[in-house]
Amino acid sequence: MGPATFPHDLVQAQRDWFAVCEALAAPRPHATAALRRRLMRLSARVWGHPFWSSGRGRSPAARVELRRLVRSQQREGAGTP
Repeated sequence: MGPATFPHDLVQAQRDWFAVCEALAAPRPHATAALRRRLMRLSARVWGHPFWSSGRGRSPAARVELRRLVRSQQREGAGTP
C-alpha cells in the first residue's frame, strides 16, 4: 500500500488516543475513570471516522499505516528540542 493521506482530525484523534493510553499506563494514573471515558470516545472517533468508508481507507493496512504514521511523528517530535 502506498502512503495514505489521512485527514487531520483522524491523525489528531489517533495521537490523542496514544496519549491517553500512555497516561493510563503510568505507575499511578490520576482520574482513571475520566481517562477511560476519554479513551472510549477517542476509540469511537478513530474507528468510526468516515475515512474508513472511502476507497483509500477500506484496506486493513490503512489502519496500521495510521498508527505507524502517528508513532513516527511522535518519535520525530520527541527528538527535537
